[in-house]
Amino acid sequence: MLNDVDRTQSGGPSVAIFRSERYAAMLLLGAAVLGLILANSAIGPALLTLKTDHIELPWLGLDISLGHFVSDGLLAIFFFIVAVELKRELAIGELNSLSKAALPAIAAFGGVLVPAGIYLLITAGSGWENGWPVPTATDIAFALGLLAIFGKGIPTRVRVFLMALAVLDDLVAILIIAFFFTSDVQLSSLGYAAVTLLLFSGFSRLLRPRSSYILSRKPQWPLMLVMWVLAVLTWYFVFQSGVHATIAGVLLGLVMSRRPGGRAVHAIEPYSNGLILPLFAFSAALVAIPAVSVSQLSPAFWGILVALPVGKLLGITLAGWLSGLVASKFGGVSLKIGDLLVVASLGGVGFTVSLLMNELAFASDHEVVDEGTIAVLLGSAIAMVFSAAFVSWRAAQYRAGKIAAHPHDTAEPESAPLF
Repeated sequence: MLNDVDRTQSGGPSVAIFRSERYAAMLLLGAAVLGLILANSAIGPALLTLKTDHIELPWLGLDISLGHFVSDGLLAIFFFIVAVELKRELAIGELNSLSKAALPAIAAFGGVLVPAGIYLLITAGSGWENGWPVPTATDIAFALGLLAIFGKGIPTRVRVFLMALAVLDDLVAILIIAFFFTSDVQLSSLGYAAVTLLLFSGFSRLLRPRSSYILSRKPQWPLMLVMWVLAVLTWYFVFQSGVHATIAGVLLGLVMSRRPGGRAVHAIEPYSNGLILPLFAFSAALVAIPAVSVSQLSPAFWGILVALPVGKLLGITLAGWLSGLVASKFGGVSLKIGDLLVVASLGGVGFTVSLLMNELAFASDHEVVDEGTIAVLLGSAIAMVFSAAFVSWRAAQYRAGKIAAHPHDTAEPESAPLF
């Protein structure tokens, strides 16, 4: 993955701002705030009606609302990017060996299990226990963006660890969507999707390395056009199969040849950061604030609100600390507890994937969907404020030289500062 400087220096000034993690996070937050404000303004009812308007193509058997077109269709492009980056990390990145992947993997699982457990404790007996996946997600764009904004001076190893953890967290989210939000699977449609997927994979291996997508001595745009068609067909067949359509993006990213996949991500990333994710955040945040007292809010609201910032902080910190103790005894790599807290505080920003999980988990009750959306936004906001303060303090310590810099963090001597 390109670092923040590389992103802003590639692609020209017209797209530079959308390659920057810090600006992408700001844009995502701004879109969500705008959606919430407009939904509760005079034009709110018209926007909410527009969101539920349907696109109908009877000859294709396609009937999808505009809101679901964004969350099921456009968001598949974001999951394609996640899958390509996951594949790269597994092949040549920070997850390409068991020793490298162990610590972020254990921390990621802690950051899933503890929030889910807290949510289930709060909602026990309420009938809304099925919302446990909502607080388990980490928003990779927001987390890296906040670190870029407030973490000047924090070592690269902390960013790499956060990135690895967030990618694994997204993998868990993908598996949750695939296994818990899939019903009435149509095997014939999945079979057609498998065929188009295999063709897409094969054509991706015909792309020449380091060549232009559009202009070269032997132009590749006909091949790219065929691949776009195959990608759309794969999405359509997955959508018709009953499996959540964003899984199509994941599958396409995993089967695409790695180097062409990296170039594809580089090309579409500005559009994902600058258009798709903000549009999803705007659409998901189009929620009329319920006219109920605090005591009338559902247990699902309180479960998400507490489990997202608190559960993530506790789960990632405890699991990472315990696995770090084991790793240090065997000469492995670990993080100082202060750096681990940086990652854990940023992990509490669920946002994009949590909003998607919320829509899927409470699809049968629109009022609870609205409450869940507000809980995700408030929980993520709490995590943002805490992480911004903690990351800034930690970065100031590094810049002041109060923390010794090491190529890798290992078990600290007794005289070394805990933070």
